[in-house]
This record gives sequence, structure tokens and C-alpha cells, in this order.
Amino acid sequence: ASNWNAWPASSESALLGAADKATGLVRRLAGCFHDRRDVRFIEHTVATLVGQRVFGIALGYEDLNDHDELRHDPVMAILAGKLEARREDCAPVAGKSTLNRLELSRLEPTRYHKIGHNPIAIKRLMVDLFLDAHERPPKQIILDLDATDDPVHGEQEGRFFHGYYDCYCYLPLYVFCGRHLLAAKLRPARMEAAAGAVQEVARIVAQIRRRWPHVRILLRADSGFAREELMAWCEANGVYFLFGLQKNDRLIAEMASELARAEAQSRRTGKPARSFKSFMWATVRGSWTCLSTAGCLMSPVSRALSHETPPCGSRRTALAEIRKSTPCKANCCKTPCDQRFLTKALIARINPDISRRRVMASAV
Repeated sequence: ASNWNAWPASSESALLGAADKATGLVRRLAGCFHDRRDVRFIEHTVATLVGQRVFGIALGYEDLNDHDELRHDPVMAILAGKLEARREDCAPVAGKSTLNRLELSRLEPTRYHKIGHNPIAIKRLMVDLFLDAHERPPKQIILDLDATDDPVHGEQEGRFFHGYYDCYCYLPLYVFCGRHLLAAKLRPARMEAAAGAVQEVARIVAQIRRRWPHVRILLRADSGFAREELMAWCEANGVYFLFGLQKNDRLIAEMASELARAEAQSRRTGKPARSFKSFMWATVRGSWTCLSTAGCLMSPVSRALSHETPPCGSRRTALAEIRKSTPCKANCCKTPCDQRFLTKALIARINPDISRRRVMASAV
């Protein structure tokens, strides 16, 4: 009999093992490393080290120090595919010191760093796993850009204080397509959210189109990514996009009458009220190279969304949502409206034949 309660997250471990067997993630990730160690003296192969690190992080053991205990755990040995050690004085899997050599690997192996890695191959692997997960190319995919905080709790190199998150942190850039992670780039918190986004998006889009040349790609992000450089790149490369448009006094003033009318209708009927308005929009300082048609959704006391698209006549279109903070009688406005539902309502009605590609969304 086995004491499963003494093993870490045994049920989750079984799922991880099955997922790795189906995708070959660990095997393919290990192929991105170069091992120049003498095979006669190797106890833990690169595949074992990579698998141990990946599974440890997935199970919540992100610190290398944890592996001094996990190296003796039978579940970790099963996941890493190494049940017995070759030498009597070794555990089946590696401890923190051996794993540290993997994490300190260089681009090319050196005398004191025998394991090297190929960063380009590692970046491409995440996109390859996403492409391989589909039996046939979809008609459209939506790539989500996001930057969030990764708090640090010491004097790590590159740490900076971020005013928005109110902590010392890193500011990694993520690119997702649904539940698939396509890119994760670690960055210091001193830069803006969109820094390096053009390079990451260009790399991912090029790799996707080599496999799926006819897929329609739509890029989606919040207002931190509404930068001319990224928008111009999307237009030049045939990529549709929907970016956030931050609340400002100009938007609120432009929609004041529609917002008041929607609010009055909602109070009179006790039901959600929605209204659209479209108008020309441009930045005051001229940082955008052309005008935009702003399509605005007024929903003062409701989380419900309209599935209509405002009329569009220019290449760039903005969608702004104006909401009042006063809750309705149904008490349905405790949380802000999720921008992703707002964008889906608009994306579903975009005509792919329309020449415009700029679409902006703002929850105000």
C-alpha cells in the first residue's frame, strides 16, 4: 500500500504526466538545450532536469530549494521518467545545485557551463505547440497581449518600483491565444507595457502564417498597447486589431447626451439600456497618423452588451463603453464590465472585407 497523501498533489501529477505524454512538451523543450557533459559521468540528463523543473513549477514548487526534498519524492521521479539512480549515493532526480546549472546555462557551453540553450528554438516551441494542437487551420484566431506584475521579494537584478501595481516587480509581456501561451518575455518594470510588443507579435505572426497562410489574425489588448508603432505594423502586415481607448474628458463630453438618455431610459424601465454613437476621433498631439471613427457603447447601469456594430467609414475605428458607477436596482453592476466580452461583441460583426483594420475599445 502507498501513502498517496504524503506525495505532493498526486492527482494533479497524473494529469501533468498525461498532458506531457500527449504533447511531448518536456522532450521537445529538452531538445532546445545542448549538453556537452561527458556521458560517462552524467547522472541526470537534460530531459530529466527540464522535466523536473517544469513539473515542479506546475505543482507550485517554483523555488530550486524545494527540490532538495522533491528529489526523493516518488511522484516526481515518475513524472521525470527516472525511477532509480545509477549511483548509490544519488537520488532518482536532481537537487537544487544540479538544477541551478541548467538555469545558468549559456548560449554556448563553456568550460564551467557545459549545458547551453537555443533561445530562438525555445520561443518557437510555444507557437509550435499551439499550432500542433489544431487538426485543421481555423478561419480566425485572436491574439491577446498583456503586461502584468511579477512581484519580487528581494534585491533581484532589474527590479523597479511600479506605481500602478504599488510594488517592486518585473513587468513581463505575455501573448496568449485562448488558453495557449505563445510568448512570455521577462522585462524590468521601468518600461511601458507595449515595449517590445512589435518584435514579439511580428515573430509570432510570421511563424503562424508559415503554417496557416490564410488564417485571419486579430490582435487584442488594452489601452497600454494603443501605440502608433504597433498599430502601423498591424496595418502594414494585414493584421486586424482591437485596442483599448483610455477614458478621458473628451470622450465623456462627446457622449454626454447619449449617456444621459441611456441612463434615463434605464431608470424609467428598470432594465439595461444601451446606445451607440460613432464620431471621428484623433489624438490631440497628432501621434496617430490618421483619423479614427469612434463607435461608442453607452451602458450606464448594466453589464449587458449590444451585439451591433456602429457604422464605420474609415480605416481606424474606436469603440468606447461609458458606464456610470451607480448600481441599478437589480444590483448587477458590482464589478466593471469585462472588456473581453465587449470586444467579442464587436469582433463578431467585423466584416473581413472592410479595408479598415483599426478598432479601439474603451471601458470608461
